[in-house]
Amino acid sequence: MPILTANRLVKVYGGEPGAQVRALDGVDFAIEPGEFVAIMGPSGSGKTTLLNILAGLDKPTGGQLVVDGQSVETLSGDALALFRRRKLGFVFQDFNLLDTLTLAENVALPLTLDKYPAREVHKRVEDVMARLGLQESQRRYPYEVSGGQQQRAAVARAIVHQPAIVLADEPTGNLDSASARTLLETFSSLHESHGTTLLMVTHDALAASYSDRVFFIQDGKVYSRLDRDGPRESFFQEILHTLSVLEVKCHDIRPTRP
Repeated sequence: MPILTANRLVKVYGGEPGAQVRALDGVDFAIEPGEFVAIMGPSGSGKTTLLNILAGLDKPTGGQLVVDGQSVETLSGDALALFRRRKLGFVFQDFNLLDTLTLAENVALPLTLDKYPAREVHKRVEDVMARLGLQESQRRYPYEVSGGQQQRAAVARAIVHQPAIVLADEPTGNLDSASARTLLETFSSLHESHGTTLLMVTHDALAASYSDRVFFIQDGKVYSRLDRDGPRESFFQEILHTLSVLEVKCHDIRPTRP
């Protein structure tokens, strides 16, 4: 049974018929437990809108989103906040760590908010930070460590409460190439060794090549998908080819200026 199912998702902005923008136009896809999926698409394709709906930050105009058996679009208020806190993990481009808290305290936040016993919080934080190679940095503050360590701490915070799915928004965007590769290898390890379900929105073909599948969004629809069935290097080349086809398509449909 899929851990996440998007069924004919539609998002329309604007009230007047002549001024409406159809950001999503019937998006369908499903993610199985333990999969690592990437979503790609050119600027304005609808991928950010889709991520906001998957994260519970926006509601679709039509269609259904089911995460871990729950129809998310029916939730609101406290029920939605509780669902997001318990079922979803988030990794952002800008890390979003609190500078007034140590890395360990940042990682503990989802558990603290849910009032876990102190002993359980300590054990989980210790375990997840050790898994991500952050044992020596637990008592340091975000401004005392590198960007790569900050992002790994953000990943630790995203998985410490064992969510149904982790949503990552351009997670390598603020990292140098070495830190980005370390983060992507961390994602691969979490996915392959620990069964973590990951969905990553990215514009980076190299980052997407670490996933199992890539969905390409174009004009608010799923334009195509690629499944990895060989070496990552070959998958990387397939992704680049599909992106080039999308770029040509975008160019062909742009109106010419008089």
